[in-house]
Amino acid sequence: MLKHCLLLLCVAFTISSCETLSNLPGAANLPVTETEAAQGIREALDQGVSRGIALLNKENGFFGSETYKLLLPPEAQRVETTLRQLGMSAMVDKAILQINRAAEDAVGSASPIFVDAIKQLTIADALNIIRGSDTAATHYFKQKTTDKLIAAFSPIIKSSLEKFSATKYYGDVINAYNRFPTTINKINPDLPSYVVGRTVDALFDQIGKEEAAIRTNPAERTTQILKRVFGSRV
Repeated sequence: MLKHCLLLLCVAFTISSCETLSNLPGAANLPVTETEAAQGIREALDQGVSRGIALLNKENGFFGSETYKLLLPPEAQRVETTLRQLGMSAMVDKAILQINRAAEDAVGSASPIFVDAIKQLTIADALNIIRGSDTAATHYFKQKTTDKLIAAFSPIIKSSLEKFSATKYYGDVINAYNRFPTTINKINPDLPSYVVGRTVDALFDQIGKEEAAIRTNPAERTTQILKRVFGSRV
């Protein structure tokens, strides 16, 4: 009987000790596991993507932004100058507005593409990223997914350009310029490719800003795993 009582006391003491240790302030500072690191990086990317898309996928997300507003492609900017000088600014302005509206619309379809890329992140990748710079995850993400994103995003952008008649208005601008007798070198820049590139760049830029905020600002760590992973170094 005495042995049973001693055994029960030992078990009770062990459980009590474990519970006490788990509640100590230092317990939260135990080294981050590899699994936690991977989960934290995925959550950080997911948060960055979600916020980046939300900021850009709205009216004036591009057009009203000093940073992301799309102008005419560089090779077409001499067209803009010429047409404005000839009193055709309204035509140019309409084309620029609709190009930005198309980008704002298309960004909303980007989420699944990014989500699939986030799922492919390995534990080894996560460990390297968590030790890296303030935008290490975004840099890795950009290296691994840019080509795939452009390929998947291109038909979406093209559809949005047509939906908002941006292709038509841009075509009006280019055709008006090409019809001038003084225009020797006709131009026909690839508008969809230009918009795709600028849109993807804008998304990565936003994701990078969100990642940097999570790493440097504790208030941006909205989940326990983000607090664990970015509150320490593995």
